Amino acid sequence: MTHTVVERELELRLILSPERGIPVPARLAYRTDDPYAVHIAFHINSECPVHWTFARELLVEGVFRPCGHGDVRVWPTKVDGRGVVLMALSSPDGDALLEAPAAQVSAWLERTLRVVPPGTEGEQLGIDDALDQLLAQ
Repeated sequence: MTHTVVERELELRLILSPERGIPVPARLAYRTDDPYAVHIAFHINSECPVHWTFARELLVEGVFRPCGHGDVRVWPTKVDGRGVVLMALSSPDGDALLEAPAAQVSAWLERTLRVVPPGTEGEQLGIDDALDQLLAQ
């Protein structure tokens, strides 16, 4: 079974204060062998990129309305008239508030939804095939 990866490079902004933010190069990745998740890697003052993984559904919903709780919260807003998606990430290592261009995130999400439509994620995992094989023995 071949796996598909849908990637997108984009520039996020790390929000330091209401007035200040710094550009952060990031890569969004979606893999059909991990169909429920989205992966974001970005560099903040470090050699090694910071990796975050969370539910694709959270990001899809977060483009339209506030969602999530705990470690990952996502919500849409406008900055200088542009639509953006804000992602608040919390970990034992610290917290980050990242701003992403809504149009770019939406376009990338749309590509992932074409590759694996919502509700078909389980089929990607081949669980049904494995069960069929087990039951056939």
